[in-house]
Amino acid sequence: MKAGKNYIVTMEQPAKIFIFLGSISAMISVMLGAFGAHALKGRLTPEMLDIYQTGVHYEFYHALGLILVGLVAYHLPESDYINWSGWLMFAGTVIFSGSLYILSFSGVRWLGAITPVGGTFFIASWLLLAIGVLLA
Repeated sequence: MKAGKNYIVTMEQPAKIFIFLGSISAMISVMLGAFGAHALKGRLTPEMLDIYQTGVHYEFYHALGLILVGLVAYHLPESDYINWSGWLMFAGTVIFSGSLYILSFSGVRWLGAITPVGGTFFIASWLLLAIGVLLA
């Protein structure tokens, strides 16, 4: 569909939200990746830098995942499976990558116990996306 004088292109709210969140998350992960590569080398131990980079990688993968969920939500705006998939993917990013970022800077090891919660959210979000598409 062309956007123009005679056409109005609208996007359903869940699609818009997930594409927005995914785009912002992708931007943040690129910024944090560059920051890690240039400013943190030598400031963090190799182990902590590796933990930080794991957070960056998973944030970027799931930023693209959120954009995908948004595109699917555009076509299936009424699907609770797709909507839950997006929210769990977003929460997974905050919990998984966020806990790794904080752990790498603080060295507080108990934060590593929170990370699998985010990973579980990632797994559930991909499963719900698959179910939502399969049932459409």
